[in-house]
Amino acid sequence: MTPPADDRADDARLFSERGFGRIIGFGQSPALLVIDLVRGFTDPALPLGAPLDDVLAATRQLLGACRKRGVPVFFTSVAYEEQDLADAGIWAKKMAGLMTLRAGMPEVEVDPRLGRRDDEPLLYKKYASAFFGTDLLTRLNTRRVDTLLLAGCTTSGCVRATAVDGVQHGLRVMVPREAVGDRAQAPHVQSLFDLHAKYADVIGLADALTYLDERT
Repeated sequence: MTPPADDRADDARLFSERGFGRIIGFGQSPALLVIDLVRGFTDPALPLGAPLDDVLAATRQLLGACRKRGVPVFFTSVAYEEQDLADAGIWAKKMAGLMTLRAGMPEVEVDPRLGRRDDEPLLYKKYASAFFGTDLLTRLNTRRVDTLLLAGCTTSGCVRATAVDGVQHGLRVMVPREAVGDRAQAPHVQSLFDLHAKYADVIGLADALTYLDERT
């Protein structure tokens, strides 16, 4: 259940008074990371799925701006190779739906509505953060990226975990609110509040597009 608007306003005022939610601001060298917008998450009929059509539409706009300006784009998916899900570890005990994300299955494929290009890297991960157990940080450092735009799902899970790791690695993490989504509204709203308070700038899609359009 989403807290009443008055309660959210009171929380926002309290956090602001105590110095939370200061603006990080954009840097000079951005990249876009599209987190787990794969069939297993974008098909509402599947165990891990949710209705994310609006998120996909916003992400397509970000992709268009990045491709136009030559801004690096990365995708992630989740895929498990071991039959007993040993490569999912303890997480498999918590989330039965992970069994639908097996390597080679359609569920781990990037949603075709995003039109991923062959030269846009696809990183496979086992856990929530896109940094954990992948070479994402090395790829970003090689390109001297200082600003990481996040799109994808879920806001309360993999997006949040990636944002926390991103700021811990010294990146300016930007979360366009229209380009991230979740299975339920309450965790989505609370996670955006928490992200903006402590780990990232939660911004409007229009602000992200304006920033990207200014890239040369």
